[in-house]
Amino acid sequence: MDCRGGDRKPGHDGRGSVKPGRKYARFGRLRRLIRPILHPLALLPRGAGSAFTILFVVGAIAYGALRGDHLAMVAEQFADARDGVANTLGFRIEQASVAGRQQLSHEQVLALAGVTKNTSLLFLDVDAARARLKANPWIAEAAVRKLYPGRLIIEIEERVPFALWQKDGRVSLIAADGTVLGPLDDKRFAGLPLVVGPGAEKKAKVFLDTLARYPALREFVRASILVADRRWNLQLLNGITVRLPEANLAAAFYTLVALDREKKLLTRDITAVDLRLPDRVAVRLSDQAAQARDEALKAKKPKPKGGNA
Repeated sequence: MDCRGGDRKPGHDGRGSVKPGRKYARFGRLRRLIRPILHPLALLPRGAGSAFTILFVVGAIAYGALRGDHLAMVAEQFADARDGVANTLGFRIEQASVAGRQQLSHEQVLALAGVTKNTSLLFLDVDAARARLKANPWIAEAAVRKLYPGRLIIEIEERVPFALWQKDGRVSLIAADGTVLGPLDDKRFAGLPLVVGPGAEKKAKVFLDTLARYPALREFVRASILVADRRWNLQLLNGITVRLPEANLAAAFYTLVALDREKKLLTRDITAVDLRLPDRVAVRLSDQAAQARDEALKAKKPKPKGGNA
């Protein structure tokens, strides 16, 4: 009789090992304990684990970018990677057409819209592209359309150069609405009317449109100068200054043209014509003309009679 038999415990074989039935029973109890924890995870769709992993990695990268102040660089790299995937899937911009351009080139318009050779049509934000286009002073209106899978259409309305504006010694090209298009760096626009002074770019259209109705006078004008943001002076090609009133510009232009036609006023030896008063015209002679006039008056003055009565 084995004396060790009475000391055996249930589930043991007498050699210190657990019987298989007892071992499986313990695993069953453990499984029942963790099943409530694992059950919600079992309901997740296939691939959720990979998605969570990607989100975790992206979150870690974003956190690192924020901490390291590299968010713009990471965002740009992410956009490039995103566009690369979309292009691979067939959403590459194969055809980009631009309509309505006059001064800007095809490449300039695409660059302003933020379209590069790597931009995908799928992820192109048309509202942002339109806003970038309208931020350029040359572009008054813009429309951006996407035709899937690979065609982009951009339509723009350009501002037309209307006049030159001089301020602080710099000459800029302006549109009719006063928008500054940029510095004068193209000789094609050198012959446009010149307006001078602060605020002249905003008031140029009304003034120049009125002046254009008198072409005989306009041909003599070298520059139109806004004075104190209230009224204008004309600087003529021969150096004469014409001081204009605040109101009734058309009447002042008509008077000036009539005087030149009848008296050849604008070709005389004078330095200024003052039309600010509605009932009179004042003319300032040049120094030489004034001296000649004084001498002529002295010559015409009668000499005093000599001798005593």
